[in-house]
Amino acid sequence: MNIKPINKWIPNLKRPLVIAGPCSAETEEQMLATAKAVREIEDVRIFRAGIWKPRTRPNSFEGVGEKGLAWLKTVKEETGLLVTTEVANAGHVELALKNDIDILWIGARTTVNPFSVQEIADALKGTNIPVMVKNPINADLALWIGALERLNLAGIDKLVAIHRGFSSAEKTEYRNVPHWRIPIELKRRLPELPIVCDPSHITGDRHRIALVCQKAMDVDMDGVMVETHPTPDEAWSDAAQQVTPTMLAEITKSLKLKTEFSHDRSFETELSELRQQIDRIDSELMESLRMRFNIVERIGDLKMKNHVTALQVHRMDEMINKVKALAENMGLRGQFANELYHVIHEESVKIQAEMMRSFLKEQEKKN
Repeated sequence: MNIKPINKWIPNLKRPLVIAGPCSAETEEQMLATAKAVREIEDVRIFRAGIWKPRTRPNSFEGVGEKGLAWLKTVKEETGLLVTTEVANAGHVELALKNDIDILWIGARTTVNPFSVQEIADALKGTNIPVMVKNPINADLALWIGALERLNLAGIDKLVAIHRGFSSAEKTEYRNVPHWRIPIELKRRLPELPIVCDPSHITGDRHRIALVCQKAMDVDMDGVMVETHPTPDEAWSDAAQQVTPTMLAEITKSLKLKTEFSHDRSFETELSELRQQIDRIDSELMESLRMRFNIVERIGDLKMKNHVTALQVHRMDEMINKVKALAENMGLRGQFANELYHVIHEESVKIQAEMMRSFLKEQEKKN
């Protein structure tokens, strides 16, 4: 994709980029009070506020609508901050452009729908306004990349990805599980793409936002989007995950930034040696997997001869529980082992299913 570096369209940008503002625009007074407070924080360059709020159920606060755009325009004029809001359809885009909104963002509920993203992309043709794209609610990297590609094909080259975590059926410590491997893989595939973390939606808890902000810096993200409100407990939406401007200032001041390289030669030498060890272990892991799948094929052959199905749920549960317990005894996370062995077992079933298809084709030829 053709993506313009973020420092080419946000002048004098220092890392990290901080985007701050309330979850929802409530009143013009609330907007201006928040904006004037966060403007005093050096790293804050963009003010955010939701005007249209997609909610799970009806009869809940769904945003103030179009009048909030005028408030954002006032914020821009009185503070000098860039302003951004969420758009979910072509109508939102048209109104945002008419009110000189600087940057748009596409929410997780919209990213999940390619038809909605395409509608927005079509409405943006010929504008090249910067667009930030949140990850879809489900852990689907291809869907996230697809949304970015649709916008890029429409001529938008000022793109930013926002990592806001992923929904999970399981109860976890997070509101939305971060699954850090997904944004890391996005960065590997699209190294030129800026990625910003949204710790407010990941945690759902203002007291844990600082930890997630630091983690975002540790994995080389370009900035954070933190929901900020003068009186968070009185917020009309997502009160628990919003911080005060004072808290935001403390969080940004506490961030420890890392660089990709060090000028210390002894560090580079030791790092190289450790990476070589990892490379050797990875080679051994691949060899172990090859040996494992060889045995899987022998099991598949045995199953075919005895007319047994490839997928056996009880065996899968037994194996994963055993491996999870083994991992925990070794000091590894049980959830990690669970996820890893689901992938390995899925590949095993695919191998045996393919063997079965090949076997049946051979039988048909003989008959």
